[in-house]
Amino acid sequence: MEKIYGITPHGGKLINLKDLSSEAKTEAEKLPKLTINNWNISDLELLAIGGFSPLDGFMSKADYDAVVNTMHLTSGVVWSIPITLPVSEEIAAKIEPDEKIALVDAAGSIYGTMVVTDKFRPDKKVEAQKVYGTTEEAHPGVKKMYDTGDVYLGGPVKLLKMPSHGNFTDFYMEPIETRKMFHDLGWKTIVGFQTRNPIHRAHEYIQKTALESVDGLLLNPLVGETKADDIPADVRMKSYQEILRYYYPKDRVRLVIYPAAMRYAGPREAILHAIVRKNYGCTHFIVGRDHAGVGDDYGTYEAQDLITSVEDEMGMSFFKFENAFYCKKCGSMATDKTCPHSAEDHISLSGTKVRGMLKDGIVPPKEVSRPEVAKVLIEGMKRK
Repeated sequence: MEKIYGITPHGGKLINLKDLSSEAKTEAEKLPKLTINNWNISDLELLAIGGFSPLDGFMSKADYDAVVNTMHLTSGVVWSIPITLPVSEEIAAKIEPDEKIALVDAAGSIYGTMVVTDKFRPDKKVEAQKVYGTTEEAHPGVKKMYDTGDVYLGGPVKLLKMPSHGNFTDFYMEPIETRKMFHDLGWKTIVGFQTRNPIHRAHEYIQKTALESVDGLLLNPLVGETKADDIPADVRMKSYQEILRYYYPKDRVRLVIYPAAMRYAGPREAILHAIVRKNYGCTHFIVGRDHAGVGDDYGTYEAQDLITSVEDEMGMSFFKFENAFYCKKCGSMATDKTCPHSAEDHISLSGTKVRGMLKDGIVPPKEVSRPEVAKVLIEGMKRK
């Protein structure tokens, strides 16, 4: 058994649910098959590699209810978002109690197995309100949930086939591997940074501020399913490599992908993002402005407030940053905590505004985005 380095995993144990043996695949071929989508495959992978430790499968009704209503598993461990496997009523009716099934993609390729120990019909309106803070379909996470099957299957899983990460393969590591990497680098304190966007000057500022207090930074961009108007993962990955090449110390930052789908659950998702980074070996996590938010669904610092409420239980530390901007009078990046000047001296653009400029081929001001990053993004968006 491999040694687990670093911080104690969430819930006390780093889960490993992989069985890549030919025997397991041969056995799975004989099982009833359930087709799952890319989102489910992402969740299956994170369950199997330990990113979602201490979960060992898709949630039972008891854990689902506990998470929705109390943000804790039945064991008492903090958990903020249900990890579920939705199916239609018709499919659920065909599955027997404690039946073992094979989980396959749309092409019929087997990715895993599951013992279905629970079938239940959730109240999706309640889930939407408590997890996402709204029942409106305009919210992409809520709409995604409403569009899935009305019955959830719960039970332990095994991963029999590793999903392909294509061009990102060189940046893929499992939690047990990142932990060993940090150990080999001599890093005892590591700050994790979640992003689904390119890194602009405000991100760079808060990351480097955090780096002043820890040994290393894990830049851990989400590369799974996102909204159609988000910048594609392959374009973003190129932009991350550019900014790291020119503006970050090479011995203090590592770029590793987070192979998850984006839920846009704001405050609750901020907690999930922290839990996953803890499992990857991070001792610290950055929670910025409107973390994992979408539109105006969440307050600017609502995620920071919610994560503060469970901070003592989490077993890791948090950097909670205010909105950063470039101040012309200070001649540097700053926040309201460090800058005495008025808003008319500040240069700050929203992500939506920056995306619009990039789509039009306009390079944002250097005080907002590094020119090397803007060039990659403009070229990438032209190709798209």
